[in-house]
Amino acid sequence: MTLPSTPPVPLVIDTDTASDDCFALLLALLDPRADLRAITIAQGNVDFAQQVHNAFLVLEVAGRLGEVPVHLGEREALAGGWIGAEDVHGDGVGGQRRENDAQAEPEHAVDALLRLTAEAPGELAIIAIGPLTNLARAVERDASFAGRVRELVVMGGSLDGVGNITPHAEYNIYADVEAAAAVVAADFPRLRFVTWSPVTLRDGIFDAGRVEEIRALGTRRGEFFVRANQAPFDFDTAHGVGGSTHPDTLSVLAAIDPGVVVEERAFDVSVVLEGERRGATSFAPVADAAVASCTAITVADGERLFAALRDVLANGG
Repeated sequence: MTLPSTPPVPLVIDTDTASDDCFALLLALLDPRADLRAITIAQGNVDFAQQVHNAFLVLEVAGRLGEVPVHLGEREALAGGWIGAEDVHGDGVGGQRRENDAQAEPEHAVDALLRLTAEAPGELAIIAIGPLTNLARAVERDASFAGRVRELVVMGGSLDGVGNITPHAEYNIYADVEAAAAVVAADFPRLRFVTWSPVTLRDGIFDAGRVEEIRALGTRRGEFFVRANQAPFDFDTAHGVGGSTHPDTLSVLAAIDPGVVVEERAFDVSVVLEGERRGATSFAPVADAAVASCTAITVADGERLFAALRDVLANGG
């Protein structure tokens, strides 16, 4: 991989660590264009303790254990409860176990988000690849928090109303609808979305050929990917998707590699809080980007996405 000619992008990743979240973390840990400052964990895909295990396993696989702090955050949605996705992800890592006994930082994830952005106002990109509970709590605690974030990239929602947990709602939004609404209303200086549909379903798919190409690398990191990817690959293909889906990795790559974004458009976004469409997102096109509430990637370079992840998986034994 060619070293970057510009300084790496400082990142914080807020995650519900399972499957593609793990691969997104690997990209942020290993791509020289990224400077991952912290991992914050929110309730989401799998049992919270399993998510913590998975984060430390990823750090181990990346050879970065002890270098990037892990902060534990909210274990329930704002309104209470937890909606898991273990039917999709299994345990999120294909039964792999970490060999380390590393411990999370004592500082709560919300406190870490507030502190890190106060220490470097206008510098950090936050990549939110799980439910938005931690981000909403930070907004609730400190009204100036959003203004200190250089950009917030949210993996969530759908541009065309196609859901993956209900007919209308995407999982990360649905798993904490009130948090998503609070984040959307918080006036981040740059709010960007990587949605489930159509961009992920068109440009973020790794079909069987791509998975076999990673398997053929013969590396520990490639093996980790194949095993952690098996459950969502099986689930997605059984439900008519042409392979495993990788919107979380795309979200990280969009923050560090502008070239992966083929088209990005301005929108006003809102979140449906009530009724049968609860958790759905409404993206209304806006002609003037200066007055839009967000942008969303509408076309991504799927080959560039695959190449970026393949490159970091090709090293490390």
